[in-house]
Amino acid sequence: MWESETESVRGREFGNGFFSSTKPGFNTDGFQLKGQSWYVATDIPSDLLIQVGDINFHLHKYPLLSRSGKMNRLIYDSKDPDLRRIVFEDLPGGSEAFELAAKFCYGLAVDLTAGNISGLRCAAEYLEMTEDLEEGNLVFKTEAFLSYVVLSSWRDSIVVLKSCEKLSPWAENLQIARRCSESIAWKACANPKGIKWAYTGKPSNVSSPKWNDLNDSSPSRNQHVPPDWWFEDVSILRIDHFVRVITAIKVKGMRFELIGAAIMHYAAKWLPCLIQDGELQADEMSISSHSNSWKGGFHMIIPGTKDDNLSIQAKDQRTIVESLISIVPPQKDSVSCGFLLRLLRAANMLKVAPALVTELEKRVGMQLEQATLADLLIPNYNKSETSYDVDLVQRLLEHFLIQEQTDSSSPSRRSFSDKQMYEGTQRGNNLNPKSRVARLVDSYLTEVSRDRNLLMTKFQVLAEALPESARTCDDGLYRAIDSYLKAHPTLSEHERKRLCRVMDCQKLSVDACIHAAQNERLPLRVVVQVLFSEQVKISNTLANAITLKDPAETRYQPLITNRKTLLEGTPQSFQEGWVTAKKDINTLKFELDGVKSKHVELQKEMENLQRQFEKMSKPKPTSAWSSGWKKLGKLTKMTTVENHDIGPQISTTIEHVRKPPRRWRNSIS
Repeated sequence: MWESETESVRGREFGNGFFSSTKPGFNTDGFQLKGQSWYVATDIPSDLLIQVGDINFHLHKYPLLSRSGKMNRLIYDSKDPDLRRIVFEDLPGGSEAFELAAKFCYGLAVDLTAGNISGLRCAAEYLEMTEDLEEGNLVFKTEAFLSYVVLSSWRDSIVVLKSCEKLSPWAENLQIARRCSESIAWKACANPKGIKWAYTGKPSNVSSPKWNDLNDSSPSRNQHVPPDWWFEDVSILRIDHFVRVITAIKVKGMRFELIGAAIMHYAAKWLPCLIQDGELQADEMSISSHSNSWKGGFHMIIPGTKDDNLSIQAKDQRTIVESLISIVPPQKDSVSCGFLLRLLRAANMLKVAPALVTELEKRVGMQLEQATLADLLIPNYNKSETSYDVDLVQRLLEHFLIQEQTDSSSPSRRSFSDKQMYEGTQRGNNLNPKSRVARLVDSYLTEVSRDRNLLMTKFQVLAEALPESARTCDDGLYRAIDSYLKAHPTLSEHERKRLCRVMDCQKLSVDACIHAAQNERLPLRVVVQVLFSEQVKISNTLANAITLKDPAETRYQPLITNRKTLLEGTPQSFQEGWVTAKKDINTLKFELDGVKSKHVELQKEMENLQRQFEKMSKPKPTSAWSSGWKKLGKLTKMTTVENHDIGPQISTTIEHVRKPPRRWRNSIS
């Protein structure tokens, strides 16, 4: 443990941390320890036995009654006048704190340090050693030491806050933890140039939190103090106290990059699984033997999935992960995307609360373009058939696209993108975030496609999640499709065609086209499309090469050699298939031309027949006289048939009716 800075203090009110009661006590030479019992070195026999844990204290009633209100109530309110034994099972600070309190009651000198002050302050409150019984009682003296000595020292504040881990809830109720956290936060936010106190520097290798073995580094007059000088000292704290310190630092306006770096430093120390590669094992999840499990404390509590099979260490790990997620700064790039993904892996493994997991997934989606393939390969802990959590990556892509769509119209986002584009150009990589994510997804698909349990629909959904504009080249997607076809040889021809639809053959490079032309796993239709697109590219390249005036610009001509290589490297089976397909295409073209000519002839004949029909269907022009004669003729036929058997009178009448038109016609002629 660190030594308290109070040992080097001179001229202070508390005399180097030593003090005693103002009233004279028993004449004693001190306390003596015999086995598991403490005895007062005096001639007066003991009349009271106090048991604290496994330790027995053989004391006297009068010194304790004069300074402890709790002892007064226990003895005077007891129905047993001869009470000689008292047991304190819940005394804060344990036997060590009670020993110091008992020495104070006997008027002996007590050495106050940062290591024992918190326990002694809580014990004094428990024993009710207040000013009502004696002026300058133990509560007053310990409170003054905390306020004037401990809180003014960086080291002492850390040590006292660390010692408060075993004093819940007394340290919380007495505001010891809060005051130490505020003191640490103020000093952490101080200008590094003005730091004169000693601090613990970063160790060369990150290891388990053996905070009592850290080396000191005091800043010299000309030594430069780094901005992260406080990381190692704060990282020794328990998670609830660390959360309290980080929250206080946020309120005081520290840069979010430094806060994020401190969180990553703390996680690397207390969660070694975050910096280990491969799948996490149960034995790798255990916390260092120096850490202690606790009940209560100050940390975010969200109901999550409770698993009784988890060990105590795993539950503590889950509490740490949940707390770290809750205090990660909301600003983008406050922590690295790799750290967020490793934290997400630990959250899924430890069954962290779903609300926190969703929030963490959104944070990863904000900066998914910074992720690497190794961090994205998160195992599936939900007992699914697939080895990797493909659904998780699908959700991350959705969050990324939503964030890109939301920020696309933001002026600040555009200015940031311009700056990022300039920096990328300086590095030789000017890909936008969507293009980088597309490359990452293609690599991820290539890796997970080897899983025989991966459904083709999941593969397609993940491949088509990004817009077409995100990929300028489909080589990575072709590699993933080829890997999937290799791992799933039982796919039907229809399924292989469906799978290849996610790829655009026109976006394949020359090398990819050469490989595709020789790939027997691809459907023949896709191979023909690849060869056709390559032929179009070569034709366009030749056309561009002819139009070039400067011979030095004929950099496209080597593609002709690649074309020859393409034709020579094509398998014989595909060459025969290509020849057959070409003959079929020519035959179909010839038949189509014949059908077209027949169609034209039939159309002409149809037009001729239509004109003739129109001529025949036109009515001939007739006069009123001819139409009238026709009507009379029809009438004559009808009356002749109907009146064939009628008498001569009717026949005479009919003849009389017929004659007038004849006379009229003759008169006209």
